[in-house]
Amino acid sequence: MGITKSEMFTAEQNALAGIAKVLGNPARIAIIQYLFKTESCICGDLVTEIGLAQPTISQHLKELKNLGLIKGTIEGTSICYCIDQEKWDELAAIFGKFLDQKEQPKGKCC
Repeated sequence: MGITKSEMFTAEQNALAGIAKVLGNPARIAIIQYLFKTESCICGDLVTEIGLAQPTISQHLKELKNLGLIKGTIEGTSICYCIDQEKWDELAAIFGKFLDQKEQPKGKCC
């Protein structure tokens, strides 16, 4: 597999690709949807809800947290996760701008 030459692309292009990569897993989408539905949760709840093993859920949570989409607070021996609304709004703006491109190519196109 080739190496992506990220320096060849804009910061926005790299950011979009990074976000898409993290969101490119259906388990992570399910986790985000569950967090929006419940507004917070504990990792054990996700294991029951999603149906994956706890280490797998923890790895997905780590990826989402590294991207900044979720945040967690320690409560005793558990971590309570929730959506970082400010980061979510930034993501929505980035993807909205990307998906709202209206300019059509000049001339005939397939």
